[in-house]
Amino acid sequence: MAVVQATKSDIDLLARLLRAEAEGEGQVGEILVGNVGINRIRANCSDFTGLRTIPQMVYQPHAFEATLYGYFYQRPRAAEKRLARKVINGLQHWPAKYSLWYFRPDGDCPATWYGQPLVARYKLHCFYEPTADTCQNVYNTF
Repeated sequence: MAVVQATKSDIDLLARLLRAEAEGEGQVGEILVGNVGINRIRANCSDFTGLRTIPQMVYQPHAFEATLYGYFYQRPRAAEKRLARKVINGLQHWPAKYSLWYFRPDGDCPATWYGQPLVARYKLHCFYEPTADTCQNVYNTF
């Protein structure tokens, strides 16, 4: 059962995002990026109010460096498509299980990112989740 509705085109788009944002971080890193994206659609809070589809999430202005800086051009491979389907169907992995933000700092992860608490670091990326009082939907089960 899908957590969000997705067409074949949506799966390909999410798979492209996974590859562009986290190819160097392996399958787990790609799953984490997918978790953040799906969480943004489900959350309907903060900067993500009104996002309802994978294309809206991927192309939200200033949301992902891959779409801003030109490395979003690669076609999705079968591996990324499989991961995208799994994430769409509810596969979650810590530290992105409830995260809405991640970024790659030059050094250590800051304790907060735009006021949101650090969950953990996975390889080069730091993950941040909202507090339950500011964004309850991300904590609701499927």
